[in-house]
Amino acid sequence: MKTTTLLLPFLTAALSFIPFARAHGFVYVLDIDGTDYKGNIPEGSSDTPSPIRQVTSQDPIYGAASPTINCGTGAPNAGLVVDAMPGSKLSWDWRTESLTNWPHDTGPMITYLASCGSTTCDQFDSRTAKWFKIDQVGQDGNGGWVQKLIMNGAVSNATLPDNLAPGEYLVRHEIIALHLATTQGKAEFYPSCQQIKVGGNGTGVPSQDELLSFPGAYSDTDPGLFTPDIFNPGFQYVFPGGPIATLVTSGGGNNNGTSTTILPSSTRKPMSTTSVMSPPVPTGTGNPTNSSSSSCSLNKNRSLLKRSSWKNRRSDSPRPHRVSRVMGRLLHGTTW
Repeated sequence: MKTTTLLLPFLTAALSFIPFARAHGFVYVLDIDGTDYKGNIPEGSSDTPSPIRQVTSQDPIYGAASPTINCGTGAPNAGLVVDAMPGSKLSWDWRTESLTNWPHDTGPMITYLASCGSTTCDQFDSRTAKWFKIDQVGQDGNGGWVQKLIMNGAVSNATLPDNLAPGEYLVRHEIIALHLATTQGKAEFYPSCQQIKVGGNGTGVPSQDELLSFPGAYSDTDPGLFTPDIFNPGFQYVFPGGPIATLVTSGGGNNNGTSTTILPSSTRKPMSTTSVMSPPVPTGTGNPTNSSSSSCSLNKNRSLLKRSSWKNRRSDSPRPHRVSRVMGRLLHGTTW
């Protein structure tokens, strides 16, 4: 019994990490200007036609040099390429495999584009992609993490550049979870890729020195990926992956990642350097249209509204987790 008492604090801490360790996630729904495109669950069937490249695991990718860091583990080409326009608002609903809320609250969300060139995106090899950054969001104005709103049921948003040249693009939207990144190599990468076709007559393209490759754009020693001081008061985050492309910052309307503000749910003002909570918006069924809404905004009520209409939604109750026989003995006071 004495052994159990001595180990109880350790046991309590260890058990608290069991659901945390297993609960990761993926992009379940992409929304473009009010039109939803549902994805397929990792390790599930691929029956749903989707522009979202289906990952084969909800687990994180460790290591900036991992060959799967471009679009996620597995992630074969998706069957659909869906329409968008310059200025279109893209939203991503992040879920766990059991369709509960995203489980993490520390780290940035970053969005990249890559032109598919003369190849249609449903045939494009993401390993050859040259990416440019269009959006990033990290801490709010008080030093907290905007990612926490995703954990609380919000969706993440970004806006396509207003002058983006027409063509087919691969979108790479990523959450980087940093709760373990006080240790080098423990940043958790959750990339997701979607296939879009941009219309219009824009002329905006990135410069050659703004193009990045994955792997290659990040290093495990980057200050935004190895963060030993992340839980210290006054910590200021530095984004990995270089600056946002000039075609975005010169055209306006997109987040430069330097500051964020969380606004009340009744507020819906376009703000180029903020993350916001927005009121409910009905699911659209028409063609994508231009949007002047801010990038990387967060829309909790809208996300909750959509969830109630998903036919295949599973219970939002966390799945039970097994406790080993050793843990069981400790919990019930058994000694050796």
